[in-house]
Amino acid sequence: MDIVGVLTDSPQPKTYWAKMKDRDKEMSQPFPFWEQLKMVADDGKMRETDCADTEGIFRIIQSIPSPKAEPFKRWLAKVGFERIQEIEDPELATKRTKMLYKLKGYSEGWIEKRMRGIAVREELTDEWSRREIKEKKEFEILTAEISMATFGMTPERYKKHKGLKKENLRDHMNDLELIFSMLGEASTTKITRDRNAKGFVENKIAAQKGGKIAGEARKKLEIESGGKVVSKENYLDIPESAKRLERNK
Repeated sequence: MDIVGVLTDSPQPKTYWAKMKDRDKEMSQPFPFWEQLKMVADDGKMRETDCADTEGIFRIIQSIPSPKAEPFKRWLAKVGFERIQEIEDPELATKRTKMLYKLKGYSEGWIEKRMRGIAVREELTDEWSRREIKEKKEFEILTAEISMATFGMTPERYKKHKGLKKENLRDHMNDLELIFSMLGEASTTKITRDRNAKGFVENKIAAQKGGKIAGEARKKLEIESGGKVVSKENYLDIPESAKRLERNK
């Protein structure tokens, strides 16, 4: 109703939203694009409230015939067109990703490492998919195993260490952290292939061994350098943080 109220200036956004929901049901949608969560109401009590995720919000915007919604609709059409282009020519997706990182203030050197890291990660997940790893939870567990063996902490704990919330952890790693992430995942990919790991258990063992290789290399570097690889630094305040991380290399 908040979105409806802003985009329509309706004096009765509750009624407007109710009609939108009825129309969606008439269109025979298999599942509603909203759900009810308990939130604090105007009377201060916890009441079930219609809520939507990002995809649901975009659907609401698309369904509202209002001048205020038009900029969003044009942007969604542009993004949809670009996505079709990327399906036809995957190289475009890589170029756009590089440009986005550049616009955010990341250095060229960091971007190259990040893009290489993405390729290494995709190669590993493709390998997992071919080896009976299908569930999202299984991918998360295997990733956590590599991270734990490489850095001594799970991705979730790593994010807290860096003061992150919803942000992508790897977008806030420095050069060395990215390099050791790649080493752990590339090692896991090779072990998985060479040992022909199948199923979750065998792939979990391969993930542990691959991460251990990177972890041992990290520890040796820390002993020789006298410093820690895992950093609390992040890029939340780009470009200032980019300069700070560059100085600390």
